[in-house]
Amino acid sequence: MADTERNPWRRFLALPNESRTKTLVMAFIVAAVCALLVSSATVLLRPIQSANRAAEEQARIEALVRGIPGMADLLEQSGGTLSTVVVDLDDGRAAQDVTIDTLDAALADTANWTALEAGDDIAGLGQRPDYAQIFLLRRDDAISLVLLPMTGQGYGGRIDAILAVEGDMNTVTGIAITSHSETPGLGGRIEDRSWQSSFPGTELHDDAGDLRFSVARGEASTAYQVDGITGATRTTRGISNMVRFWLGPDGYGPLIRAIRRGEF
Repeated sequence: MADTERNPWRRFLALPNESRTKTLVMAFIVAAVCALLVSSATVLLRPIQSANRAAEEQARIEALVRGIPGMADLLEQSGGTLSTVVVDLDDGRAAQDVTIDTLDAALADTANWTALEAGDDIAGLGQRPDYAQIFLLRRDDAISLVLLPMTGQGYGGRIDAILAVEGDMNTVTGIAITSHSETPGLGGRIEDRSWQSSFPGTELHDDAGDLRFSVARGEASTAYQVDGITGATRTTRGISNMVRFWLGPDGYGPLIRAIRRGEF
């Protein structure tokens, strides 16, 4: 009489292949091994996946900003690593509950907009979003350039722009007009490089910290002015008011103070 196999695994393997028990157990073992391999691969690849996502996001940001007329040259001159953040405009800090991916959905909610008093609404907006996406260029852990999107009313309608400011938050590096409806040959000249060339080096605040920026009626005569455009008074006034609003207390004012305190 043959000895009974005492090893359970060998007894299991000795079962006929048609055995339902053997089929179910083998299926369970294969599934468990596959799950273990997938879990291990996920853990091992997570740092690589995170790095790839970060690289993709970085490339997307740079492509977006470099596509803005005049911004590619500014990025080359300033150097550093470009990043983006959604800012809560009320306190000038990074938003806690709104990300780049959820910003559009957040701004679709009227609760995330603030009505402006007539006396404060110099840009002619009526209301201001509570959140804004800004761009930061860092070099050696210090902010070298800040790109601030802004909008306001000109003569023909809405003007959208991005103002580039050095890390001191007081020196303009440049401006890009991204959208406008101004009259060609008059107010439409705000998109000309020849006019935009008067912005670099312009100072925003005086020694007392007061906002002094303005667009002159003719040629700039102070360190706080940029050249005006002949025959386009309402357009240039719109640009002046737009910049002054967004750099003021109802716009990026809290953010500017936070960056100066080193909180970004």
